[in-house]
Amino acid sequence: MEEKEAVKCSKLFITFLKIGAFTFGGGYAMIPLIRTEVVDKNKWLSNEDIVDIIAVAESTPGPLAINSATFVGCQTAGAKGAAVATIGVVLPSFIIILVLAHFLRQFEELKAIQYAFWGIRIGVLTLIINALLTMAKECPKNILSYTIAGFAFILVAILGVNVIIVLILCALIGIAASKIQFKKMGEHRK
Repeated sequence: MEEKEAVKCSKLFITFLKIGAFTFGGGYAMIPLIRTEVVDKNKWLSNEDIVDIIAVAESTPGPLAINSATFVGCQTAGAKGAAVATIGVVLPSFIIILVLAHFLRQFEELKAIQYAFWGIRIGVLTLIINALLTMAKECPKNILSYTIAGFAFILVAILGVNVIIVLILCALIGIAASKIQFKKMGEHRK
């Protein structure tokens, strides 16, 4: 591995190790920190790239955090970058779960532990809302986008339709809409 590539890979590993270690609540809670580290601090990718990566990571099998780390690593430093970013984001959780599994049963009845988890839940909710607002800023703002979002929300939150089915439906609607739009653009040019 070239020295420049090794430096980039080690920086990717450390960045995603931090993200994995200091973000509770899973993939959605990690989105603001991933954006800050990848776009603002390191300037590896743009905001638009992050929105695309989150969309692809959400649409592919596996946890959002791991998929996002893999895609960012791949975009930044190829296959080696994907590997080190993925290992970096997974390692803290693995170690924490290993330790907690051993000790949590002994302390779960303590009020301080219960309050700590209550506080963590509130923090996670805040991070998820932040991710929603950040992604909403980057999404197209038109009647079709709002309709698809409302439709998806009703299907998932109210009717309990499987998320995978909703994602596939949304993708198909997006493909159909873009084909119609390109067809109209072609007709206008004639």
